[in-house]
Amino acid sequence: MFNFFKKAKELELYTPVNGKIIPLSEVPDPVFNQKMLGEGAAVMPSGGDIHSPVDGKIIQVAPTKHAIGILAEDGSEILIHVGLETVGLKGEGFNPLVGEGDKVTAGQPLMEVDWDYIGQHASSTVTPIVITNSHDSKKQYEVTGETEGVAGKTVILTIK
Repeated sequence: MFNFFKKAKELELYTPVNGKIIPLSEVPDPVFNQKMLGEGAAVMPSGGDIHSPVDGKIIQVAPTKHAIGILAEDGSEILIHVGLETVGLKGEGFNPLVGEGDKVTAGQPLMEVDWDYIGQHASSTVTPIVITNSHDSKKQYEVTGETEGVAGKTVILTIK
């Protein structure tokens, strides 16, 4: 029948890695802090692997292994960019556990990361999580009020 009173479905994104949750505005890179790639949040990792923030499908694993793209079930395109200026590491320090086309569930490990190596060889370990098609969307994006995230357990962003 009619869906006038049906509540719009929300999508919750879980923190992909343990650490301190920070707004994109605090990421020391204008591509992220000026939201050129889209809405989102970031984590200053305290350790552990990268986990899927949602149920979805892997649409990209960067050839340099530093970033993973996921298509969520609601059509949101999510980019997890591990560290800043990590493309120059040419894959060192990253071990992807998934490939393009793989279906994933929220909390599933996606990548092993050598945080010590990244910390020594990249400009920062801060890990932005960005909705790359948010500029084309009429959806609302709400970042959590939480300051500490547990991978696969703490909601970092809600999409309405």
